[in-house]
Amino acid sequence: MNGLFVIKFSSEDCGTCHRMSHYDSAVSKDLGCEFINVMLQDTVAYRKYRKILLAKYPNKDGMGWPTYLIVSDPENDYSILGELKGGMQKGDFRKKLQEILSKITN
Repeated sequence: MNGLFVIKFSSEDCGTCHRMSHYDSAVSKDLGCEFINVMLQDTVAYRKYRKILLAKYPNKDGMGWPTYLIVSDPENDYSILGELKGGMQKGDFRKKLQEILSKITN
């Protein structure tokens, strides 16, 4: 593992979020990241990671569904290192996440 986390912020009633859940976790793990799924309806998880989401989107304007934040150390002194948002096919998700990870690690 590279010490990076992909945090997915999504909603139970988001069809795009549900479709992407068939591959987003597996792709993230294949690329060496831990994956954290945060449904807005899961109050325990949402409260835990809310500060990270609000650091990027203080009033949630501009968020996509889903929004993926690439983060180091989400449990403590986190840093947001990249983001992906909105729906995309598996190959596009992999390519875009790989591009972000390449910039971070170089």
